[in-house]
Amino acid sequence: MRRRRDPAPHLPHGAGGEFHDGFPLGNGSLGAMLHGRPGLEWIDLNADTFWSGGPLASSAGEARQPAGPLLSAAGPAVEVLPALRQAVADGDHATADLLARQLQGDAWTQSFQPLGRLEWAYADDHDVTGYHRHLDLADALAETDYVTASGPVRLTAFVSAPDGVLVVSATGPGSLAAAVPPVLHTPHPATTGVVDAGAGPCLLWTGHAPAHVLPNYVDRSPAVDYTTAGMGFAVAAAVRHTAAETRLIVAAATGFRGPDAPFADLATVAGEALARVTRALAVPMAKLLQRHVADHRALFDRADLALPGADRAELLFHLGRYLLIASSRPGTQPANLQGIWNADVRPGWCGNWTTNINAQMNYWAAEPTGLPELHEPLLTLTRELAVSGVPTAARYYSARGAAVHHNTDLWRFTAPVPGDPQWANWPSALLWLSAHVWDHLEFGAFADAAFAREVALPVLRAAAEFTLDMLVPDPSGALVVSPSTSPEHQFLTAAGGHAVSWGCALDQELAREVLTRLLVLLDRWPDATFATFATFAALAAEATAALAALRPVQTGPDGALLEWHDDRPPREPGHRHLSHLYGLFPGTRITESSTDYAAARRALRTRLAHGTGHTGWSRAWVLCLAARLRDPELAEQSLTALVEELCSASLLTLHPDAGRPSGWIFQIDGNLGIPAGITELLVQSHAGAVSLLPALPSAWPTGHIRGIRCRGGHRVDVSWTGGRLATARIVAGTTGPLTVELPPSAPVTVHAPDATIVPGAPPDRRRIRWQAHKAATYLVS
Repeated sequence: MRRRRDPAPHLPHGAGGEFHDGFPLGNGSLGAMLHGRPGLEWIDLNADTFWSGGPLASSAGEARQPAGPLLSAAGPAVEVLPALRQAVADGDHATADLLARQLQGDAWTQSFQPLGRLEWAYADDHDVTGYHRHLDLADALAETDYVTASGPVRLTAFVSAPDGVLVVSATGPGSLAAAVPPVLHTPHPATTGVVDAGAGPCLLWTGHAPAHVLPNYVDRSPAVDYTTAGMGFAVAAAVRHTAAETRLIVAAATGFRGPDAPFADLATVAGEALARVTRALAVPMAKLLQRHVADHRALFDRADLALPGADRAELLFHLGRYLLIASSRPGTQPANLQGIWNADVRPGWCGNWTTNINAQMNYWAAEPTGLPELHEPLLTLTRELAVSGVPTAARYYSARGAAVHHNTDLWRFTAPVPGDPQWANWPSALLWLSAHVWDHLEFGAFADAAFAREVALPVLRAAAEFTLDMLVPDPSGALVVSPSTSPEHQFLTAAGGHAVSWGCALDQELAREVLTRLLVLLDRWPDATFATFATFAALAAEATAALAALRPVQTGPDGALLEWHDDRPPREPGHRHLSHLYGLFPGTRITESSTDYAAARRALRTRLAHGTGHTGWSRAWVLCLAARLRDPELAEQSLTALVEELCSASLLTLHPDAGRPSGWIFQIDGNLGIPAGITELLVQSHAGAVSLLPALPSAWPTGHIRGIRCRGGHRVDVSWTGGRLATARIVAGTTGPLTVELPPSAPVTVHAPDATIVPGAPPDRRRIRWQAHKAATYLVS
């Protein structure tokens, strides 16, 4: 299925519905949310680099705000950190939480800003019949169709990456000559002008973002500050009539020139927007459309999924990949909490990159579903945070390396924000982000030595050095991360809920992962690749010793994997975060042969029994965990819950928000996490083998998946019928042994002369291995 028809197509004429009911279009930098209104279209516009605030004033990754009393020149770590660690060791959790608040900064991240809502009266909206709208995912086109007394009307829209513009084409009676110029309703101080754009006028709006915006959850005035000018923006729009159509071309530009660079002047920004419109006006509509479709399909067509009879699951897979293509391209900013679509000056959670799960989930599907270059914006962000987080590590923890806390923004903010320690005092974000750097290497078969040298090594070094300085011995002598919190969750004591401890499961998993991967990276290439290899010898020895003493994640009396250092009652048994299950997914430590596999299953069941998965992103995480646990029934339940309870009319995933009329807010992470979970049900590659159909749902008896990338650089196509493997086509990514894990239910033929059955398969599976040659194709039938 390629075309998504609106599940609730009969919107009241003249009503735009909720923001999250619109259709999102984008090219990674320009976002447009279309509402499908007959005659008077609403288009919410965004630019990926349009944020409040500006380059950071301090070296500790804090926003431009006055320093508070706790932020002395030397930082709070020297006085506060030893006392905090001692309180944790003494079990004095109340004191630990109080001291953790003293280990916070006094600033928040800045906010992703809307450019404004464009209103375009393009046609008659009286006596409308036959209304419907749809979004073509394969061609990235939004269409609205209806009929008036004068005849049929069609509106077609797309955002072109090759031409950098929004194109809206309207056709209908009399070529819709009654269409008028659009109006931009921007929340920011702005001016409107008319300039020549070649063969006619062009509207030009220019203005500035706020100099500072407080998060939507902070109740303080002024929440939005324009006393000094923030970043400049420009929106240019031109309407042209022909006998065949009325066309609207829109472009936007901002003053952003880098997280440390001064803003470009407003005249330059306006010139950029105007130039894009002028160039696009000179191109015939057919050519604009052809270039756009070819560019989009070059990415979208790399992978395919067909699930006859399971249309919604198939649709969610395609929609997730479509949204990643639309919101993340090489050279753009990463997809944030809402991708690149937001209508609020104070968006939910600043519309930032929340790095304790959400930013990472956005990219879980990038490598396996054939979109590795779309991963680049997150990898670039990670490399830059490994630099901006260096003074943060020193200031707050007296540590080497780099510290990044639970959220960041366009300006590469890394400091701990003021607030509850359960979310503010978690400095391990760089460790988690480094996993994406590693995945990029693994799925590419470690073929890119330049990426390893210029990105992976600096990131893993910064993460490993910080990890080593955060480790302390617990009473048993084992090394644990201290201080440590489990993101956004608390444990209970007789005195109430507390957050700060040591050795929480997520931190221990990340510490082991980072140190192990640094050692593998240093061992994989000769000295010539890393010119300063000798300088890493001491770090490698330190990492080796720490790994030997690192405390494993523990199992509780009920057999469930523990979230904290020891068995502690959770404040929210159904908490939305599943941080203690990181080792199962997205991590790779816990496999079916691991002693923690059953403990992870029990921990997830306990969470589910108390209601976890009540947000779009949380339920998408459950889907991924279900795939790793080979639990197709739970996966099907999760997909059903997503569609029926946690998606908007246009299938955008939602998060509860009591402050909004609908009770929900759009968050894109659920949409982007779903394709990863669906892929894991059908192909996995994390346990030393390419595993085919490891958790095939019974509702998907026949189907195929194509273009899946695996660790080791392998590419896989799989088809099945009657619930059984039919054929698999594997293109080897490396020369060497290739292990494939299969269902055991039917005879299998592997078209490789030396294919043999080998031990090590999990229950109810079998493993076959042969000597593969890079780029050779092997058939399993």
